[in-house]
Amino acid sequence: MYTAQMKELIKKVEATRSERLGVQFERMTPQEKEEVLQENHPDYKEENFRELRLGKNKGDKVPLELADLIEAKSRLENINIDLSKTNYDVDVLIIGGGGAGTAAALEATKKGAKVLLATKLRFGDANTIMAEGGIQAADKPEDSPAKHYIDVMGGGHFTNIPELVEALVKDAPEVIKWLNDFGVMFDKENDGRMITTHGGGTSIKRMHAAADYTGAEIMRVLRDEAINRDIEVVEFSPAVELLLDDEGKAAGAVLYNLETEEYLIAKAKTVILATGGAGRLHYQGFPTSNHYGATADGLVLGYRAGAKLIFADTIQYHPTGVAYPPQIFGALVTEKVRSIGATPLNIDGEQFVYHLETRDVEASAIIRECQIRKKGIKTPSGVEGVWLDTPLIDMLHGEGTLEKRVPGMLRMYQKFGIDMRKEPILVYPTLHYQNGGILINEHGETNVENLYVAGETSGGVHGNNRLMGNSLLDILVFGRRAGAHAGEKSKNIKVTGLSLEHINTYHKSLEENNIKTQRVAPMLLPQYTHRR
Repeated sequence: MYTAQMKELIKKVEATRSERLGVQFERMTPQEKEEVLQENHPDYKEENFRELRLGKNKGDKVPLELADLIEAKSRLENINIDLSKTNYDVDVLIIGGGGAGTAAALEATKKGAKVLLATKLRFGDANTIMAEGGIQAADKPEDSPAKHYIDVMGGGHFTNIPELVEALVKDAPEVIKWLNDFGVMFDKENDGRMITTHGGGTSIKRMHAAADYTGAEIMRVLRDEAINRDIEVVEFSPAVELLLDDEGKAAGAVLYNLETEEYLIAKAKTVILATGGAGRLHYQGFPTSNHYGATADGLVLGYRAGAKLIFADTIQYHPTGVAYPPQIFGALVTEKVRSIGATPLNIDGEQFVYHLETRDVEASAIIRECQIRKKGIKTPSGVEGVWLDTPLIDMLHGEGTLEKRVPGMLRMYQKFGIDMRKEPILVYPTLHYQNGGILINEHGETNVENLYVAGETSGGVHGNNRLMGNSLLDILVFGRRAGAHAGEKSKNIKVTGLSLEHINTYHKSLEENNIKTQRVAPMLLPQYTHRR
Protein backbone atom coordinates (compact mmCIF):
# COMPACT_ATOMS: atom_id res chain seq x y z
CA MET A 1 0.00 0.00 0.00
CA TYR A 2 1.30 3.45 -0.89
CA THR A 3 2.14 5.95 1.85
CA ALA A 4 0.26 9.25 2.12
CA GLN A 5 3.24 11.08 0.62
CA MET A 6 3.38 8.70 -2.37
CA LYS A 7 -0.36 9.13 -2.92
CA GLU A 8 0.18 12.88 -3.11
CA LEU A 9 2.79 12.34 -5.82
CA ILE A 10 0.37 10.14 -7.77
CA LYS A 11 -1.88 13.19 -8.12
CA LYS A 12 0.77 14.71 -10.42
CA VAL A 13 0.53 11.64 -12.63
CA GLU A 14 -3.25 11.97 -12.75
CA ALA A 15 -3.01 15.71 -13.47
CA THR A 16 -0.96 15.19 -16.65
CA ARG A 17 -2.78 12.07 -17.88
CA SER A 18 -5.39 13.79 -20.07
CA GLU A 19 -2.76 15.74 -22.02
CA ARG A 20 -0.64 12.59 -22.47
CA LEU A 21 -3.46 10.39 -23.75
CA GLY A 22 -3.15 9.84 -27.48
CA VAL A 23 0.12 11.79 -27.74
CA GLN A 24 3.10 9.85 -29.13
CA PHE A 25 6.35 10.62 -27.29
CA GLU A 26 9.26 11.07 -29.69
CA ARG A 27 11.84 8.31 -30.01
CA MET A 28 15.50 9.15 -29.40
CA THR A 29 17.83 9.85 -32.31
CA PRO A 30 20.81 7.48 -32.76
CA GLN A 31 23.07 10.13 -31.24
CA GLU A 32 20.81 10.57 -28.21
CA LYS A 33 20.72 6.81 -27.69
CA GLU A 34 24.49 6.56 -27.75
CA GLU A 35 24.82 9.43 -25.29
CA VAL A 36 22.36 8.01 -22.77
CA LEU A 37 24.07 4.62 -22.96
CA GLN A 38 27.59 5.98 -22.57
CA GLU A 39 26.65 8.16 -19.61
CA ASN A 40 24.29 5.87 -17.70
CA HIS A 41 24.31 2.18 -18.64
CA PRO A 42 26.10 -0.06 -16.10
CA ASP A 43 28.07 -1.78 -18.90
CA TYR A 44 29.96 1.48 -19.46
CA LYS A 45 31.25 1.76 -15.88
CA GLU A 46 34.84 0.66 -16.42
CA GLU A 47 35.58 0.28 -12.71
CA ASN A 48 33.13 -2.63 -12.48
CA PHE A 49 35.00 -4.77 -15.03
CA ARG A 50 38.46 -6.29 -15.25
CA GLU A 51 40.49 -8.37 -17.66
CA LEU A 52 40.71 -12.13 -17.30
CA ARG A 53 44.20 -13.29 -16.47
CA LEU A 54 44.06 -16.81 -17.93
CA GLY A 55 42.25 -19.03 -20.40
CA LYS A 56 40.91 -18.57 -23.92
CA ASN A 57 39.71 -15.02 -23.24
CA LYS A 58 42.79 -13.80 -21.39
CA GLY A 59 42.85 -10.02 -21.64
CA ASP A 60 39.11 -9.67 -22.26
CA LYS A 61 36.95 -7.69 -19.84
CA VAL A 62 34.18 -9.30 -17.82
CA PRO A 63 32.24 -8.15 -14.73
CA LEU A 64 34.25 -8.30 -11.51
CA GLU A 65 31.91 -10.87 -9.98
CA LEU A 66 32.22 -13.20 -12.96
CA ALA A 67 36.01 -12.78 -13.14
CA ASP A 68 36.29 -13.87 -9.51
CA LEU A 69 34.39 -17.09 -10.27
CA ILE A 70 36.27 -17.86 -13.48
CA GLU A 71 39.58 -17.36 -11.67
CA ALA A 72 38.55 -19.65 -8.79
CA LYS A 73 39.61 -23.18 -7.94
CA SER A 74 37.63 -26.29 -8.68
CA ARG A 75 35.27 -27.71 -6.07
CA LEU A 76 36.99 -31.03 -6.70
CA GLU A 77 40.42 -29.89 -5.52
CA ASN A 78 41.73 -32.42 -2.98
CA ILE A 79 38.70 -34.67 -3.55
CA ASN A 80 39.38 -38.14 -4.87
CA ILE A 81 36.99 -38.98 -7.69
CA ASP A 82 37.05 -42.55 -9.04
CA LEU A 83 36.28 -42.08 -12.74
CA SER A 84 36.15 -45.82 -13.33
CA LYS A 85 32.85 -46.08 -11.48
CA THR A 86 30.23 -44.44 -13.68
CA ASN A 87 26.75 -43.86 -12.34
CA TYR A 88 25.27 -42.96 -15.72
CA ASP A 89 26.35 -43.92 -19.22
CA VAL A 90 24.35 -42.11 -21.91
CA ASP A 91 24.55 -40.76 -25.43
CA VAL A 92 23.65 -37.16 -24.58
CA LEU A 93 24.11 -35.52 -21.19
CA ILE A 94 22.13 -32.30 -20.78
CA ILE A 95 23.07 -30.06 -17.86
CA GLY A 96 20.16 -27.77 -17.00
CA GLY A 97 16.44 -28.38 -16.73
CA GLY A 98 14.94 -25.19 -18.14
CA GLY A 99 13.51 -24.52 -21.57
CA ALA A 100 16.77 -24.93 -23.51
CA GLY A 101 17.70 -28.17 -21.78
CA THR A 102 14.24 -29.66 -22.13
CA ALA A 103 13.93 -28.71 -25.81
CA ALA A 104 17.35 -30.29 -26.38
CA ALA A 105 16.28 -33.47 -24.57
CA LEU A 106 13.14 -33.80 -26.69
CA GLU A 107 15.03 -33.42 -29.97
CA ALA A 108 17.91 -35.69 -28.96
CA THR A 109 15.40 -38.36 -27.98
CA LYS A 110 13.79 -38.06 -31.42
CA LYS A 111 17.18 -39.01 -32.88
CA GLY A 112 17.11 -42.22 -30.85
CA ALA A 113 19.69 -41.05 -28.32
CA LYS A 114 19.72 -42.16 -24.71
CA VAL A 115 19.43 -38.90 -22.77
CA LEU A 116 20.12 -37.87 -19.19
CA LEU A 117 18.97 -34.44 -18.03
CA ALA A 118 20.67 -33.27 -14.82
CA THR A 119 19.32 -30.18 -13.11
CA LYS A 120 20.44 -28.18 -10.09
CA LEU A 121 17.03 -27.74 -8.51
CA ARG A 122 13.68 -29.19 -9.53
CA PHE A 123 12.96 -29.99 -13.15
CA GLY A 124 11.69 -26.68 -14.57
CA ASP A 125 13.23 -24.36 -11.96
CA ALA A 126 14.83 -21.94 -14.39
CA ASN A 127 14.70 -18.45 -15.82
CA THR A 128 12.32 -19.88 -18.42
CA ILE A 129 9.42 -19.85 -15.97
CA MET A 130 10.28 -16.27 -14.98
CA ALA A 131 9.74 -15.04 -18.57
CA GLU A 132 6.42 -13.27 -18.79
CA GLY A 133 5.91 -11.05 -21.82
CA GLY A 134 6.14 -13.31 -24.84
CA ILE A 135 8.11 -14.94 -27.62
CA GLN A 136 8.84 -13.39 -31.01
CA ALA A 137 8.16 -15.05 -34.36
CA ALA A 138 7.47 -13.63 -37.82
CA ASP A 139 4.48 -15.83 -38.69
CA LYS A 140 1.98 -13.21 -39.87
CA PRO A 141 1.39 -12.29 -43.56
CA GLU A 142 2.62 -8.72 -43.06
CA ASP A 143 5.84 -9.92 -41.38
CA SER A 144 8.85 -11.97 -42.48
CA PRO A 145 12.01 -13.52 -41.01
CA ALA A 146 13.95 -10.87 -42.94
CA LYS A 147 12.19 -8.08 -41.03
CA HIS A 148 12.70 -9.95 -37.77
CA TYR A 149 16.39 -10.31 -38.67
CA ILE A 150 16.83 -6.54 -39.11
CA ASP A 151 15.11 -5.87 -35.76
CA VAL A 152 17.35 -8.38 -33.95
CA MET A 153 20.52 -6.98 -35.51
CA GLY A 154 19.46 -3.41 -34.77
CA GLY A 155 18.62 -4.27 -31.18
CA GLY A 156 22.10 -5.75 -30.76
CA HIS A 157 23.71 -2.66 -32.33
CA PHE A 158 24.74 -4.86 -35.29
CA THR A 159 27.30 -6.71 -33.19
CA ASN A 160 25.38 -10.00 -33.39
CA ILE A 161 26.80 -13.00 -35.27
CA PRO A 162 24.73 -12.96 -38.48
CA GLU A 163 24.58 -16.76 -38.92
CA LEU A 164 23.10 -17.19 -35.45
CA VAL A 165 20.51 -14.47 -36.01
CA GLU A 166 19.57 -16.07 -39.32
CA ALA A 167 18.99 -19.40 -37.56
CA LEU A 168 16.97 -17.68 -34.85
CA VAL A 169 14.53 -15.91 -37.14
CA LYS A 170 14.17 -18.70 -39.72
CA ASP A 171 13.28 -21.29 -37.07
CA ALA A 172 10.92 -18.97 -35.19
CA PRO A 173 7.63 -19.72 -37.02
CA GLU A 174 8.26 -23.47 -36.73
CA VAL A 175 8.94 -23.10 -33.00
CA ILE A 176 5.58 -21.38 -32.49
CA LYS A 177 3.82 -24.15 -34.42
CA TRP A 178 5.74 -26.77 -32.42
CA LEU A 179 4.63 -25.20 -29.13
CA ASN A 180 1.06 -24.70 -30.31
CA ASP A 181 0.83 -28.34 -31.41
CA PHE A 182 2.10 -29.41 -27.97
CA GLY A 183 -0.75 -27.42 -26.41
CA VAL A 184 0.77 -24.12 -25.25
CA MET A 185 -2.19 -21.83 -24.53
CA PHE A 186 -1.22 -18.76 -26.53
CA ASP A 187 -3.47 -15.69 -26.50
CA LYS A 188 -5.79 -15.94 -29.51
CA GLU A 189 -8.64 -14.06 -31.14
CA ASN A 190 -12.09 -15.65 -31.20
CA ASP A 191 -11.36 -17.00 -34.68
CA GLY A 192 -8.18 -18.73 -33.50
CA ARG A 193 -5.64 -16.24 -34.86
CA MET A 194 -2.68 -15.51 -32.61
CA ILE A 195 -2.78 -12.16 -30.81
CA THR A 196 0.54 -10.36 -31.28
CA THR A 197 1.95 -7.16 -29.79
CA HIS A 198 4.99 -4.91 -30.07
CA GLY A 199 8.08 -5.16 -27.94
CA GLY A 200 10.83 -2.62 -27.47
CA GLY A 201 12.76 -2.27 -30.73
CA THR A 202 10.32 -4.23 -32.91
CA SER A 203 9.02 -2.81 -36.17
CA ILE A 204 6.03 -5.16 -36.40
CA LYS A 205 3.75 -6.79 -33.83
CA ARG A 206 5.19 -10.32 -33.56
CA MET A 207 5.13 -10.98 -29.80
CA HIS A 208 3.14 -14.14 -28.99
CA ALA A 209 2.11 -14.55 -25.37
CA ALA A 210 0.16 -16.63 -22.92
CA ALA A 211 -1.19 -13.81 -20.74
CA ASP A 212 1.82 -12.73 -18.63
CA TYR A 213 3.09 -16.20 -17.76
CA THR A 214 4.37 -17.21 -21.20
CA GLY A 215 7.55 -18.87 -19.99
CA ALA A 216 5.78 -20.81 -17.27
CA GLU A 217 3.20 -22.04 -19.78
CA ILE A 218 5.90 -23.13 -22.22
CA MET A 219 7.84 -24.87 -19.46
CA ARG A 220 4.68 -26.64 -18.26
CA VAL A 221 4.11 -28.16 -21.68
CA LEU A 222 7.75 -29.04 -22.41
CA ARG A 223 8.19 -30.69 -19.02
CA ASP A 224 5.04 -32.76 -19.55
CA GLU A 225 6.36 -33.86 -22.95
CA ALA A 226 9.68 -34.92 -21.44
CA ILE A 227 7.94 -36.88 -18.70
CA ASN A 228 5.61 -38.51 -21.21
CA ARG A 229 8.62 -39.65 -23.26
CA ASP A 230 10.33 -41.16 -20.17
CA ILE A 231 13.41 -38.96 -20.46
CA GLU A 232 15.58 -39.64 -17.42
CA VAL A 233 15.88 -36.61 -15.16
CA VAL A 234 18.13 -36.26 -12.11
CA GLU A 235 17.05 -33.39 -9.86
CA PHE A 236 19.08 -31.51 -7.24
CA SER A 237 22.27 -32.65 -9.00
CA PRO A 238 24.23 -29.75 -10.50
CA ALA A 239 27.39 -30.36 -12.50
CA VAL A 240 30.55 -29.30 -10.67
CA GLU A 241 33.00 -30.17 -13.47
CA LEU A 242 32.92 -31.33 -17.06
CA LEU A 243 34.71 -34.55 -17.97
CA LEU A 244 36.93 -34.78 -21.02
CA ASP A 245 38.17 -37.89 -22.81
CA ASP A 246 41.78 -38.79 -23.57
CA GLU A 247 41.72 -36.51 -26.61
CA GLY A 248 40.32 -33.47 -24.78
CA LYS A 249 36.77 -33.90 -26.07
CA ALA A 250 33.72 -33.45 -23.84
CA ALA A 251 32.72 -36.81 -22.38
CA GLY A 252 30.40 -36.19 -19.45
CA ALA A 253 30.37 -34.43 -16.09
CA VAL A 254 30.78 -34.86 -12.37
CA LEU A 255 27.44 -34.22 -10.70
CA TYR A 256 26.92 -33.37 -7.05
CA ASN A 257 23.76 -34.57 -5.35
CA LEU A 258 22.70 -31.72 -3.06
CA GLU A 259 20.56 -34.05 -0.92
CA THR A 260 22.94 -36.98 -0.37
CA GLU A 261 26.18 -34.96 -0.85
CA GLU A 262 27.48 -37.65 -3.19
CA TYR A 263 29.53 -37.13 -6.34
CA LEU A 264 28.13 -38.93 -9.38
CA ILE A 265 29.88 -39.71 -12.65
CA ALA A 266 27.86 -39.18 -15.82
CA LYS A 267 29.61 -40.49 -18.92
CA ALA A 268 28.32 -39.23 -22.26
CA LYS A 269 29.21 -39.10 -25.93
CA THR A 270 28.04 -35.49 -26.22
CA VAL A 271 27.31 -32.85 -23.59
CA ILE A 272 24.93 -29.89 -23.75
CA LEU A 273 25.36 -27.04 -21.27
CA ALA A 274 22.05 -25.28 -20.62
CA THR A 275 22.57 -23.89 -17.13
CA GLY A 276 21.07 -20.45 -17.72
CA GLY A 277 22.20 -17.02 -16.62
CA ALA A 278 24.10 -15.16 -13.92
CA GLY A 279 21.60 -12.82 -12.25
CA ARG A 280 22.28 -14.17 -8.76
CA LEU A 281 25.80 -12.77 -8.96
CA HIS A 282 24.10 -9.37 -8.53
CA TYR A 283 26.49 -7.47 -10.79
CA GLN A 284 27.19 -3.96 -9.45
CA GLY A 285 24.81 -4.57 -6.55
CA PHE A 286 21.67 -4.66 -8.72
CA PRO A 287 18.62 -6.68 -7.67
CA THR A 288 17.68 -9.44 -10.09
CA SER A 289 14.64 -10.94 -11.73
CA ASN A 290 16.44 -14.30 -12.07
CA HIS A 291 15.58 -17.57 -10.36
CA TYR A 292 17.57 -18.82 -7.37
CA GLY A 293 19.95 -21.04 -9.31
CA ALA A 294 21.20 -18.51 -11.88
CA THR A 295 24.85 -18.37 -10.78
CA ALA A 296 26.81 -18.59 -14.08
CA ASP A 297 27.74 -22.25 -13.55
CA GLY A 298 27.87 -23.07 -17.25
CA LEU A 299 30.21 -20.17 -18.04
CA VAL A 300 32.63 -21.36 -15.35
CA LEU A 301 32.54 -25.04 -16.34
CA GLY A 302 32.76 -24.41 -20.06
CA TYR A 303 35.60 -21.90 -19.75
CA ARG A 304 37.60 -24.21 -17.51
CA ALA A 305 37.27 -26.96 -20.14
CA GLY A 306 38.62 -24.63 -22.82
CA ALA A 307 35.47 -23.08 -24.33
CA LYS A 308 35.64 -19.52 -25.59
CA LEU A 309 33.45 -16.67 -24.30
CA ILE A 310 31.93 -13.85 -26.32
CA PHE A 311 30.15 -10.66 -25.18
CA ALA A 312 30.62 -11.70 -21.55
CA ASP A 313 30.94 -8.00 -20.69
CA THR A 314 27.42 -7.14 -21.87
CA ILE A 315 24.60 -7.51 -19.37
CA GLN A 316 20.93 -6.70 -19.75
CA TYR A 317 19.27 -4.64 -17.04
CA HIS A 318 15.54 -4.87 -17.62
CA PRO A 319 14.14 -1.32 -17.52
CA THR A 320 11.22 -2.19 -15.27
CA GLY A 321 11.95 -4.15 -12.14
CA VAL A 322 9.84 -3.58 -9.05
CA ALA A 323 11.09 -0.63 -7.01
CA TYR A 324 8.21 -0.78 -4.52
CA PRO A 325 6.90 -2.57 -2.47
CA PRO A 326 10.15 -3.87 -0.92
CA GLN A 327 8.84 -7.42 -0.51
CA ILE A 328 9.14 -7.95 -4.29
CA PHE A 329 12.05 -5.58 -4.95
CA GLY A 330 13.73 -6.44 -8.25
CA ALA A 331 10.96 -8.71 -9.52
CA LEU A 332 10.18 -8.36 -13.20
CA VAL A 333 7.49 -6.02 -14.48
CA THR A 334 7.12 -7.51 -17.93
CA GLU A 335 7.74 -5.34 -20.98
CA LYS A 336 4.28 -6.38 -22.06
CA VAL A 337 2.92 -3.81 -19.60
CA ARG A 338 4.58 -1.09 -21.70
CA SER A 339 3.78 -2.76 -25.01
CA ILE A 340 0.04 -2.42 -24.27
CA GLY A 341 0.26 1.20 -23.22
CA ALA A 342 1.87 1.97 -19.85
CA THR A 343 4.41 4.81 -20.00
CA PRO A 344 7.31 5.82 -17.69
CA LEU A 345 6.93 9.13 -15.82
CA ASN A 346 9.11 11.11 -13.42
CA ILE A 347 8.18 12.73 -10.11
CA ASP A 348 6.47 15.60 -11.95
CA GLY A 349 4.22 13.26 -13.94
CA GLU A 350 6.22 13.91 -17.13
CA GLN A 351 7.10 11.24 -19.65
CA PHE A 352 10.87 11.40 -20.21
CA VAL A 353 11.50 8.54 -22.67
CA TYR A 354 9.56 6.70 -25.38
CA HIS A 355 8.10 3.65 -23.64
CA LEU A 356 9.35 1.08 -26.17
CA GLU A 357 12.97 1.99 -26.77
CA THR A 358 15.34 -1.00 -26.73
CA ARG A 359 15.94 -2.29 -23.23
CA ASP A 360 19.45 -0.89 -22.81
CA VAL A 361 18.31 2.59 -23.87
CA GLU A 362 15.11 2.49 -21.78
CA ALA A 363 17.00 1.33 -18.69
CA SER A 364 19.67 3.99 -19.17
CA ALA A 365 17.03 6.73 -19.46
CA ILE A 366 15.42 5.61 -16.19
CA ILE A 367 18.78 5.53 -14.41
CA ARG A 368 19.52 9.03 -15.74
CA GLU A 369 16.15 10.36 -14.57
CA CYS A 370 16.79 9.09 -11.03
CA GLN A 371 20.53 9.59 -10.59
CA ILE A 372 21.44 12.53 -12.81
CA ARG A 373 18.29 14.59 -13.22
CA LYS A 374 17.14 13.81 -9.67
CA LYS A 375 13.55 13.33 -10.76
CA GLY A 376 12.98 9.87 -9.34
CA ILE A 377 10.46 8.97 -6.64
CA LYS A 378 12.02 7.87 -3.36
CA THR A 379 10.38 4.96 -1.57
CA PRO A 380 10.23 4.46 2.23
CA SER A 381 13.10 1.95 1.96
CA GLY A 382 15.31 4.56 0.28
CA VAL A 383 15.15 3.06 -3.19
CA GLU A 384 14.31 5.39 -6.07
CA GLY A 385 12.19 4.61 -9.09
CA VAL A 386 9.93 6.12 -11.72
CA TRP A 387 6.20 5.73 -12.23
CA LEU A 388 4.82 3.34 -14.82
CA ASP A 389 1.38 4.69 -15.63
CA THR A 390 -0.53 1.39 -15.79
CA PRO A 391 -4.07 2.88 -15.59
CA LEU A 392 -3.46 4.10 -19.16
CA ILE A 393 -3.88 0.53 -20.41
CA ASP A 394 -7.61 0.31 -19.68
CA MET A 395 -8.11 3.92 -20.77
CA LEU A 396 -6.56 3.15 -24.15
CA HIS A 397 -7.99 -0.31 -24.82
CA GLY A 398 -11.11 -0.57 -22.67
CA GLU A 399 -11.88 -1.64 -19.13
CA GLY A 400 -10.70 -5.14 -18.34
CA THR A 401 -7.77 -5.12 -20.75
CA LEU A 402 -5.07 -5.02 -18.07
CA GLU A 403 -6.69 -7.81 -16.07
CA LYS A 404 -6.99 -9.98 -19.17
CA ARG A 405 -3.48 -9.35 -20.58
CA VAL A 406 -1.35 -9.25 -17.41
CA PRO A 407 -3.37 -11.09 -14.73
CA GLY A 408 -0.33 -12.39 -12.88
CA MET A 409 1.14 -8.92 -12.54
CA LEU A 410 -2.18 -7.54 -11.32
CA ARG A 411 -2.44 -10.21 -8.62
CA MET A 412 1.17 -9.73 -7.53
CA TYR A 413 0.55 -6.05 -6.76
CA GLN A 414 -2.88 -6.64 -5.25
CA LYS A 415 -1.24 -8.75 -2.56
CA PHE A 416 0.35 -5.53 -1.31
CA GLY A 417 -2.69 -3.30 -1.57
CA ILE A 418 -1.82 -1.74 -4.95
CA ASP A 419 -4.34 -1.88 -7.79
CA MET A 420 -2.37 -1.16 -10.95
CA ARG A 421 -5.61 -0.59 -12.86
CA LYS A 422 -6.17 2.53 -10.76
CA GLU A 423 -2.69 3.49 -9.52
CA PRO A 424 0.68 3.70 -11.28
CA ILE A 425 3.50 1.42 -10.10
CA LEU A 426 7.10 2.23 -9.24
CA VAL A 427 9.90 0.64 -11.28
CA TYR A 428 13.69 0.69 -11.64
CA PRO A 429 16.08 -1.43 -13.74
CA THR A 430 16.81 -4.95 -12.50
CA LEU A 431 19.58 -7.37 -13.52
CA HIS A 432 17.85 -9.59 -16.03
CA TYR A 433 19.94 -11.34 -18.68
CA GLN A 434 23.48 -12.40 -19.62
CA ASN A 435 23.64 -11.12 -23.21
CA GLY A 436 26.86 -13.00 -23.93
CA GLY A 437 28.23 -16.38 -22.94
CA ILE A 438 30.01 -19.31 -24.54
CA LEU A 439 30.53 -18.87 -28.26
CA ILE A 440 28.49 -21.28 -30.39
CA ASN A 441 27.81 -21.95 -34.05
CA GLU A 442 24.39 -22.47 -35.62
CA HIS A 443 24.26 -26.06 -34.29
CA GLY A 444 25.07 -25.00 -30.73
CA GLU A 445 28.61 -26.42 -30.98
CA THR A 446 31.52 -24.82 -29.12
CA ASN A 447 35.25 -24.91 -29.89
CA VAL A 448 35.51 -27.91 -27.50
CA GLU A 449 34.66 -31.03 -29.49
CA ASN A 450 31.37 -32.68 -28.50
CA LEU A 451 30.46 -29.80 -26.15
CA TYR A 452 27.28 -27.90 -27.02
CA VAL A 453 25.68 -24.89 -25.37
CA ALA A 454 22.12 -23.61 -25.61
CA GLY A 455 20.09 -20.80 -24.07
CA GLU A 456 21.36 -18.02 -21.85
CA THR A 457 24.70 -19.78 -21.29
CA SER A 458 25.53 -19.23 -24.97
CA GLY A 459 26.70 -16.05 -26.65
CA GLY A 460 26.63 -14.43 -30.05
CA VAL A 461 23.01 -14.36 -31.15
CA HIS A 462 22.00 -11.18 -29.30
CA GLY A 463 25.21 -9.19 -29.64
CA ASN A 464 25.41 -6.36 -27.13
CA ASN A 465 21.69 -6.22 -26.35
CA ARG A 466 18.68 -8.52 -26.56
CA LEU A 467 15.17 -7.58 -27.64
CA MET A 468 12.12 -8.67 -25.66
CA GLY A 469 10.75 -12.05 -26.71
CA ASN A 470 13.98 -13.30 -28.24
CA SER A 471 15.15 -15.15 -25.11
CA LEU A 472 12.31 -17.68 -25.10
CA LEU A 473 12.88 -17.99 -28.84
CA ASP A 474 16.64 -18.38 -28.40
CA ILE A 475 16.40 -21.19 -25.85
CA LEU A 476 13.99 -23.16 -28.03
CA VAL A 477 15.66 -22.60 -31.40
CA PHE A 478 19.14 -23.46 -30.19
CA GLY A 479 17.98 -26.00 -27.62
CA ARG A 480 16.29 -27.92 -30.42
CA ARG A 481 19.24 -27.47 -32.78
CA ALA A 482 21.80 -28.55 -30.18
CA GLY A 483 19.72 -31.54 -29.13
CA ALA A 484 19.19 -32.76 -32.69
CA HIS A 485 22.83 -32.30 -33.68
CA ALA A 486 24.23 -33.82 -30.49
CA GLY A 487 21.82 -36.75 -30.71
CA GLU A 488 22.78 -37.50 -34.29
CA LYS A 489 26.51 -37.04 -33.68
CA SER A 490 26.48 -39.35 -30.66
CA LYS A 491 25.75 -42.31 -32.97
CA ASN A 492 29.32 -42.20 -34.27
CA ILE A 493 31.23 -41.48 -31.06
CA LYS A 494 33.07 -43.88 -28.82
CA VAL A 495 34.35 -42.39 -25.55
CA THR A 496 37.98 -43.32 -24.87
CA GLY A 497 38.58 -42.86 -21.16
CA LEU A 498 37.50 -40.13 -18.77
CA SER A 499 39.75 -37.41 -17.42
CA LEU A 500 39.82 -34.43 -15.07
CA GLU A 501 43.36 -33.50 -16.05
CA HIS A 502 42.15 -30.16 -17.43
CA ILE A 503 41.37 -29.16 -13.83
CA ASN A 504 44.98 -29.75 -12.77
CA THR A 505 46.11 -27.78 -15.80
CA TYR A 506 43.78 -24.92 -14.85
CA HIS A 507 45.09 -24.83 -11.27
CA LYS A 508 48.66 -24.71 -12.59
CA SER A 509 47.66 -21.80 -14.81
CA LEU A 510 46.31 -19.97 -11.75
CA GLU A 511 49.73 -20.34 -10.12
CA GLU A 512 51.64 -19.40 -13.27
CA ASN A 513 49.60 -16.21 -13.58
CA ASN A 514 50.13 -15.43 -9.89
CA ILE A 515 46.42 -15.67 -9.09
CA LYS A 516 45.99 -16.37 -5.40
CA THR A 517 42.46 -17.25 -4.35
CA GLN A 518 40.50 -19.27 -1.83
CA ARG A 519 37.33 -19.10 -3.89
CA VAL A 520 35.83 -22.23 -5.39
CA ALA A 521 33.52 -22.41 -8.37
CA PRO A 522 30.93 -22.98 -9.67
CA MET A 523 28.98 -21.11 -6.99
CA LEU A 524 25.93 -23.43 -7.32
CA LEU A 525 23.73 -21.44 -4.92
CA PRO A 526 23.86 -17.75 -3.93
CA GLN A 527 24.84 -16.85 -0.39
CA TYR A 528 22.47 -14.41 1.31
CA THR A 529 23.32 -15.06 4.95
CA HIS A 530 25.87 -12.97 6.82
CA ARG A 531 28.58 -15.15 8.35
CA ARG A 532 31.36 -14.25 10.75
